Amino acid sequence: MKNVIFIPARYASSRYPGKPLVELTGATGEKKSLIQRAWDAAQQVQGADAVFVLTDDDRIAEAARGFGAEVLMTSSNARNGTERCAEGVAQLPEAPEVVVNLQGDAPLTPPWFVEALIAAMADPAVEMATPVLKCDHDTLSNFVSDRHAGRVGGTTAVMRRDGTAIYFSKEVLPYVGNLDTPPEVWHHVGVYAYRPDALRYYMSWDEGPIERAEGLEQLRFLENGAPVTCVPVEARGRVFWELNNPVDVARIEGVLKKEGIA
Repeated sequence: MKNVIFIPARYASSRYPGKPLVELTGATGEKKSLIQRAWDAAQQVQGADAVFVLTDDDRIAEAARGFGAEVLMTSSNARNGTERCAEGVAQLPEAPEVVVNLQGDAPLTPPWFVEALIAAMADPAVEMATPVLKCDHDTLSNFVSDRHAGRVGGTTAVMRRDGTAIYFSKEVLPYVGNLDTPPEVWHHVGVYAYRPDALRYYMSWDEGPIERAEGLEQLRFLENGAPVTCVPVEARGRVFWELNNPVDVARIEGVLKKEGIA
């Protein structure tokens, strides 16, 4: 297996407990759990040799096996999806060249986002990569309204000219003073591609203060001087949004209906 997709999922989310099993209604009226919709999204990716759900929760594992997913059980000690991916790699008979972390709360992730990451990893100098999407007006408005309401919505990325990350934040960065004439804001898409060595390094580092404050696992790479390559992707008319809060259910269901996703 050259390229493997892992879908980490945990039940005990601090903001939304039981989130992977929340049902989302598609365009035909069919209800599918969030974890199943993430699995369906992974099946559309060209160039993926295998897909696994990673979880420490028997309820999620049972649901995933029920719709035909392969499941790897990971420990309850894993603090985030990247640590869970490191545990998943250790269970494979042979390490793949590239591990993709497709987070279980991002069922609207288009396949070309992940395919762009896999393509970026063809450069042997890239050890870890993640997609970024230039915010359109509606997405930026959602970001700003969430923050004004005291909710944590999506994540933004700030980059150097060479495309490597300077910082990721749950705040809207850079500052948006006027939605009519906003600065360029990049939405960080919660998907990662790593080399197995990068995952081993990650597990050797302690959680840092910035990672802890933001609750963003990728900041551990930056805090330890490891570059994170940001890969710009295009929406192609698809609205991308993650399920972070209960209010996001209606947003995602609206996109499923608009896109005709069953």
